[in-house]
Order: sequence, then structure tokens, then C-alpha cells
Amino acid sequence: MVSKKSRSEVRVNKHRKLRNRFSGTAERPRLAVFRSNNHMYAQIIDDTVGNTLVSASTLQKDVKAELEKTNNVEAAAYLGTVIAKKAIEKGITSVVFDRGGFIYHGKIKALADAAREAGLNF
Repeated sequence: MVSKKSRSEVRVNKHRKLRNRFSGTAERPRLAVFRSNNHMYAQIIDDTVGNTLVSASTLQKDVKAELEKTNNVEAAAYLGTVIAKKAIEKGITSVVFDRGGFIYHGKIKALADAAREAGLNF
């Protein structure tokens, strides 16, 4: 019988492969996205020193207050605008997008498109 790997295990392996291809620098940090069943998280990371420069999630009170649900496409789009505004305030304009092994579709795509519209370049 063929045993099938779990979805989360497959995602972690995809993410590991992606992370071998790129990393965030001081000039162009990495926008890392993670989504769970209930929330979404986004961080802008400088991998050379291992610092998180900017972070936002649907768990934060100011973000959660604006949303009806925290795990849909609209929430992802709002989170994209929030992370982009915070990044621009810190002087970060261009990033490398790390989809975290998730398929570039739905919530991940909505977050990326909203961040681009709000002024981030990637």
C-alpha cells in the first residue's frame, strides 16, 4: 500500500526548497507569509542577521477589529495592506516574497496583490 504524506509535511518540504533559492537581505528583506486554519501572519525578515523588521497578523487587536472573519480572502487582503504600510513607514519599499510553501492562490495571492497595491515592490 502506498502511504501518502500529510499536507503540512508536503508544505514544509516545499518551503524548505523555496528557502534554498532566496533569502532576505538588508536592502531587500523577505516577506514571509504563514496561514493557519484561523489566522494569517506576515513578517518582513532580514535573513543576514535574523531580525524581524516588521510583522502583522490577524491576531492583532487593531487588525482584528476591522475584520468580520480572520481566515478569508478579505482578511488576507487587509493584512497585505497593513504589512505594506508598516514596511513603508520603516523605509522598506522592495521585498522578496516567500509564500511559505503555500500555493500562490486565494488568500496568499490576495495578500500579495494588496501589498503590491499599497506600495511594496516584488
